[in-house]
Amino acid sequence: MFSTFLHHQWTGFWRSRNKGATIAAQVIMGLFAVYLIGVCFLVGFILEDLIDKFMPGQDVFLVFNGMILYYFSIDFIVRLQIQELPTLAITPYLHLNIQKRKLVNFLHIRSLISVINVFPLIIFFPFCFRNIGPEYGNFACGMYLLAIFSLVMFNNYGALYFKRISAENIKVVIPAVLLLALVAGLEYLKIFSIAAFSDRVFSFIAIHPGAGFFFPVLALAIFALNDRYLKNNLYIEELTAGEERKSSTDYPFLDRYGAAGTLAALEIKLILRNKRPHATVTKGLILLFYGFLFYKQDLIVSNQFGKMLFPAVFMTGNTILIYGQFMFGWQAAEFDGMLANQVSIRDLFRAKFILLGVSACLLTALTSFYGFLSWKILAVHLAACIYNIGVSTVIVLYFATRNYKYIDISKGARFNWEGISASTMLLSLPVLLSPFIIYLPLSLIGPYWGLAGITVPGLAGLATRSFWTGFLVREFNKRKHKIAEGFRERS
Repeated sequence: MFSTFLHHQWTGFWRSRNKGATIAAQVIMGLFAVYLIGVCFLVGFILEDLIDKFMPGQDVFLVFNGMILYYFSIDFIVRLQIQELPTLAITPYLHLNIQKRKLVNFLHIRSLISVINVFPLIIFFPFCFRNIGPEYGNFACGMYLLAIFSLVMFNNYGALYFKRISAENIKVVIPAVLLLALVAGLEYLKIFSIAAFSDRVFSFIAIHPGAGFFFPVLALAIFALNDRYLKNNLYIEELTAGEERKSSTDYPFLDRYGAAGTLAALEIKLILRNKRPHATVTKGLILLFYGFLFYKQDLIVSNQFGKMLFPAVFMTGNTILIYGQFMFGWQAAEFDGMLANQVSIRDLFRAKFILLGVSACLLTALTSFYGFLSWKILAVHLAACIYNIGVSTVIVLYFATRNYKYIDISKGARFNWEGISASTMLLSLPVLLSPFIIYLPLSLIGPYWGLAGITVPGLAGLATRSFWTGFLVREFNKRKHKIAEGFRERS
């Protein structure tokens, strides 16, 4: 049955109307994955030498032990952003006479087919064979391998489980965000260290190898939790829509924009009333704490704004990146009606600009708490915000005119993750990399010149907004029928 499901997915891929763009994205991702695997192989075999070079004088085993849980902590956060829920793959089979257990098993196995599951094995296993075995014995080495493999499984199924329950009930994100903020704050203030905790755990396993069985038990527990959740919520009729909430469509500050303001207000209502866009926007709040991973005191004191630019652009523009990529997909169900009713495309794009601009301003205001670390961070955030409003919005909306993926916002949120995968992250690269292209040469004069260099294109984009709106309208008109045709295609 598993091979049948894979064959159907393969056939569906080649029959897809959007296969041209998908093939290009998959080729790029494949080459990038091969490169990363090669790098991981190299790192795995020379890890001991790298530790000696970059951390001279420190015990190699203690550093290695400290790396393990630190790596998997970051790995879990990365998975929440790029790991795709495979639930959509079984949606066409839900009405057929196929055992629930077979569908659930397919989802379990399908989720394991990911290159991100291979990276830690390639990096850590060679060191264990070459160093842990000879030093502590084969049993200890085997427990290290079992623990690392179990952590891979825990992260794989744990990330999927969290994404599923958070899509159903966004309130579970709040304690997760608070926990992340607490750990990041304690790590930043050097009160608690993940690396030190990891070292104590694996040093104990090296001496008492039997303790390593704790990790497979942990992995089996999260697997069982995920399995029970899928069995209880597999079929569409079991997915409850939840209570509808009444939301206001009166936004006085949008009245000044006329028809564009009205369209922006309608889109805000769409976000508030539907689980998928609501969850997408709300989950962006998790990204507000990414700065704790990057904003180190030595970088702030030495004005190394280039190393602070990525989190600044990402945090102040995450709604632009995550929500904006599918800007027309959110209205896929009404897209034909929009074309038939001759909605002004210029006003439609103006509404998108308003919505994305307001979101960037709000996110910048929410990240102002980083000002307690230094006012310099606020300067970086302000430059990133202006750049996002003036430049990133244009880039994202341009790519949105080339996205023909239908997104269903009417179904339950658990089975509604269309379009989210690593391939969509490729569209973020122009937004995330272009500020560095501007900043780096100007930073040779001075770091503040680099920030000014980022701000100027943003201001220029705002000043020429009418031109870019016309450009996007022309691009949209070239492809509107192809977009409509793609939206009519259901997964």
